[in-house]
Amino acid sequence: MGHVIVISFVSMDGVVTDPDGSGGTPFGGWAFRHGPETHGGDKFRLGELMDSGVLLLGKDTWQLFSKLWPNRTDEFSTRMNKMAKVVASHSLTDVSVFPNSTLMEGTLTDYVRSEPRTIAVTGSLSVIHALQAADLVDEYRLMTLPSVVGAGEKLFVSSDKPVHLKLASVVQTGAASLATYVRP
Repeated sequence: MGHVIVISFVSMDGVVTDPDGSGGTPFGGWAFRHGPETHGGDKFRLGELMDSGVLLLGKDTWQLFSKLWPNRTDEFSTRMNKMAKVVASHSLTDVSVFPNSTLMEGTLTDYVRSEPRTIAVTGSLSVIHALQAADLVDEYRLMTLPSVVGAGEKLFVSSDKPVHLKLASVVQTGAASLATYVRP
């Protein structure tokens, strides 16, 4: 099994939904109010992972990304388009519009346990929650923005089993902080 990394924008009050406003929620767009220096390019420090790993996406996030990335030609977008992508969806049948995308076969947990490459998961909250429930997340890269949203879904749901992580690094990126947490 490869290393599983969850990457996410998060508000100061723990909200992760609709950071770009594409969900049309009344509180959406909170992450993008802080300027391109906060969220543009490889702010999650994926680096080599974009060449050797795989991006795991749920249906909704894949559909959003498939409209956003394929038409862009800057360096980061080119790497995003070349990156291997696996889509966890039971309803999609064709993912060819977003280069290097394939549909996941089997169950989510079976796929993750059998994938030898490092897996990055972004958006796709249902996928993240399923991986958390199966205790399959090895690392979190959280971009915390100075916004209190007040409504929306959280990255972590209530659980009767606490999870303890180690802070591996924290850096300022524009108006935000990128904190990396790993299993001890």
